[in-house]
Amino acid sequence: MNSQAEQDIASHPIQMQRIVIVMEPGNLMEAEGVLNPASVRGRDGHLYLFPRLVAAGNFSRIGIARVIFNGIGDPVGVERLGIALEPEADYELRPGGGGCEDPRITFVEPVQKYVMTYTALSSRGPRIALAISEDLFHWDRMGLAIFMPYEGVDFNDVANKDALVFPVAISDPDGLPAMALIHRPLFPGTGPDEKLHCRFPRMMDILRESIWISYHSLVNEVCEKHHHLCHFGSHQRLAMPVEAWEQLKIGGGTPPILTKQGWLFLYHGVCEAFSETDSVHKLSYSGGLLVLDEKHPHLIRYRSPEPVLTPELPKERIGIVPNVVFPTAIDRRDDLGLPDRFDVYYGMADNCIGVARLDLPTLLQRPLSEKASIHAHQA
Repeated sequence: MNSQAEQDIASHPIQMQRIVIVMEPGNLMEAEGVLNPASVRGRDGHLYLFPRLVAAGNFSRIGIARVIFNGIGDPVGVERLGIALEPEADYELRPGGGGCEDPRITFVEPVQKYVMTYTALSSRGPRIALAISEDLFHWDRMGLAIFMPYEGVDFNDVANKDALVFPVAISDPDGLPAMALIHRPLFPGTGPDEKLHCRFPRMMDILRESIWISYHSLVNEVCEKHHHLCHFGSHQRLAMPVEAWEQLKIGGGTPPILTKQGWLFLYHGVCEAFSETDSVHKLSYSGGLLVLDEKHPHLIRYRSPEPVLTPELPKERIGIVPNVVFPTAIDRRDDLGLPDRFDVYYGMADNCIGVARLDLPTLLQRPLSEKASIHAHQA
């Protein structure tokens, strides 16, 4: 490192500043929680939130709300506007219930539409589904994501969720423009609950325990409805668990957003939560930060060695699922003339939604840990 500023960045890990609890359960459709929202700026400039609304029996809908800001530009609450999606398709329904859960939304420039990825919960378990919209209020379902096999690994018949798409065309491994999808298939034996109770040394299966980027070619993309955007191949492995705070599982968080340093991407990591008063082994969900190469986003340029957000507040440690902060939405504050400020919306213990501020340093010079550097090279 060549300067005091760079040394200061290395010695002071990035931390997020909590702003407010922006949304809490307020009606019967939210009786079991409001959580894990998408966010996106509409064509009118307003910021819209798409929270998961959980009714009795774990029946989840995706709502629509407009974020309310105070005089200095901080979010302070929401105005509920209705429902974006509720379980209707066969892949969203199961006996006695179903779910449309944990959306992420990105305006995808090559198709000039908003693309939503969300978790469809049927009797087969959670799967990635996609929907498309021109105005954020009317959504056209595109169906479940379909993946080509990779080195004998089939992503289709396993649980998969927390998928994210890039806003621009990304070059696939063949150098062709493509829509790129970040996802984390959850193969049997790799869930955090399963690994938590595995008390003997185990070898990590990097093919089945990693976050992936998969591609849909945009060459000759002419179909107006874009329903074939659900087909993905040319898979590249992005990241695997490295640090202690993410040792049980890593997965998707906020949609990637381009910064001067590269693609900023918050993700979640899971580890064991220790308690002096409780001998039962529990899980703790935290948020970490990745910066991906602008031209080749399967390459990691920066990875936070420690989480940037951990469960600390009472409403993050006690709730429907305790010890959870789960970042899912991000808003760059260009509207305030602050392009390095990002407001991150996150689920709090699967019960309500908080907002925390991330100020991205001009320099991200801290090197990757040795293990992360090796992985970045292998990826």
